[in-house]
Formats: sequence, structure tokens, C-alpha cells
Amino acid sequence: MSLIELKNISVAYGKNVVLKNLNLNVEKGELISLLGPSGCGKTTTLRLIAGFNTATEGQFIFSNKDYTKIPVHKRNFGFVFQSYALFPHMTVSENVAFGLKLRKVNNNEIDKRVKEILDIVDLQDFARRYPKELSGGQRQRVALARALVIKPDLLLLDEPLSNLDAKLRVKMRVGIRKIQQEFNITTVYVTHDQEECFSISDKVAVMNKGVIEQLDKPQNIYVNPRTQFVANFVGFENFVDFKIDSIQSNSYKLKAINGTSFNAVSDRKINTEGIKGTIRPDEIRFARESDKENIIKGKINISTYLGKEYQYVVNTELGSLIVNGLADCRYSNGENVSLHLPKEKIILVD
Repeated sequence: MSLIELKNISVAYGKNVVLKNLNLNVEKGELISLLGPSGCGKTTTLRLIAGFNTATEGQFIFSNKDYTKIPVHKRNFGFVFQSYALFPHMTVSENVAFGLKLRKVNNNEIDKRVKEILDIVDLQDFARRYPKELSGGQRQRVALARALVIKPDLLLLDEPLSNLDAKLRVKMRVGIRKIQQEFNITTVYVTHDQEECFSISDKVAVMNKGVIEQLDKPQNIYVNPRTQFVANFVGFENFVDFKIDSIQSNSYKLKAINGTSFNAVSDRKINTEGIKGTIRPDEIRFARESDKENIIKGKINISTYLGKEYQYVVNTELGSLIVNGLADCRYSNGENVSLHLPKEKIILVD
């Protein structure tokens, strides 16, 4: 049984519909990330779980209980805000202890738990400092400690690393994952950063315009996106329109818009007659004599040096394709080439 169940959730502000019949299940102990561009509904989903937003339709079930209308202060959830929201007039210890005092925990227990959590986040020597005396990474750890010290039933993080520099983000995401696993605490994490999300998540929900387009393990989303939006979001740049000629088991015979026949493989059922195939730039090869299928001719339009490789924009009858090639084999602008799209590298998307 899932710990979290969002059932047909809709959220609207006037005529502006932010979430549309959204469904999401999260198992106990999982770290699930909500990934997507600005405005896709991921923060609204997180705030709804926290109790800051109210659903216009649908139901939020937590641990088999209906939490749809339970107010924020009665949900034992820890929340880490993007801005950290630390109290500037309180020391680190006082900030961390704040939630415990609201819960009327006795002073001896507060002192014990604050010391324990500061040890875990490696801030034991900063207990008497104020937020203005801390670095961004230290403030982020204070916010995390404040959320964890209440021993929450659920941890919610809203882009907690977005204010840190790139090197510190990498360090802190490892720290968050380590703490999450040590506490075995169910966590919902919001981010727009694909690398950050994939590195720490058990599952990822890719959101677009208020709906979840794909919920899966990070590696499955990266290798086998199900929709054009998800594919584009995780780095696929080449999209080709196809019609299906025939299907045999997991083998697809396709026809491109210029009449060229292509072969592809897919382990899932494709429901539409007109589909798109997508392939990453580094999966397209410049054709060899031994390549007998999935060949398209083109002309180099733009070449860009990337260090270990060149990236080419190749004009073809299927449209412009982006192709990465090793730097030791250079093609010139205007040069005619043949491209090979390996059938096992073409991903069919809805």
C-alpha cells in the first residue's frame, strides 16, 4: 500500500488550471522527485501535499487516512523552502528547535534532539551563530536540520539547492540523499535540474502543464522516454515524423515523410498511427559501407567544436538533424554525408 496517494487532484486559481486530474503514488521510504520546467505544477503539487494549497477536486490520502482537508499544523511534515526561511534573529540552535517548541517538547528533550541533528548535518560548531554568519550551504543544512528534528512523517523539499553554486550543489545533493536513506524518510523533492534529480531519486515524475507525463526510475526515463515532451526535456534533440507500416512482436517497420523506410524496436505498445521517432545526437553515426538500413543523406550546414567532438547540424529530407562526431574526423560545412540511425537507438514516442 502506498504511503502517499494523490487521486484525481485538480488545482485552479480562477480560470487558471494548474493541476489537471493528477494521480501520484509514493511508497514508504522512497525519494521521488517532481521534475519539469517553470509553471508545470511541481511546486503546486508539493504545497498541496504540505497543506499550503487546497485541491479544487480530488483526494489526498496519507498512510490510509484522508488528509485532503487536514490543516498544515496538524500534518507532521517537514518542509525545506527554496529560500530556507530561517529566522534571522535566532541562532542556529534556536532555528532548529523552533518546531519542537511549537510542539511543546520539554527543554531537555529539545536540547538532546537539536544536538543530535546538528551532529548529523555537521553543524555542531555553529550552534550559536546567526544565519547571516553562515554560508549558503550551511544555511541549507540548518533548514534541513529544522525539518528533520521534528521526526516528520514526510520530508518535502522545494528546490533546496537552487541558491547554491554548482560545486556545492553536487556536494549537498549527496548529503541530502545520505540523510534521507539514514532516516529512511519518505521524501518528495522538487527541482528543474535533470542531473540533480536523476542522481538522488528512486523515481522521477516528469510534469508538463499540470499533468505527469511519465513516472519511472531515472534510468528508464533517460533511456526510454514515453512522450515527445519527456524526450526533449531529458536531452533528445532529433525528432522525425513516422507512419507505421507494420508491427511484428517488438519490431516496427516505419515510413518517413519522404518515403524512406526505417526499422525500429520498442518494448511497449505504440497506440497512435502517426508517431515520432527520436534519437540522441551522439547515437547517430556517419554511415559506413556495412550499414544497410536506416540511412538518410544530408549536407553539413553548421559545425561546432565541443572539445572531444564536433557537433553538426545536418540538413536532410527529414529536416535538420543534430549529430555529434569525434574530433579526429572532421566534416566541413557544405559536405555531403550519409547518416545511419541504428534501429535500437530510435525511441518511439507519443
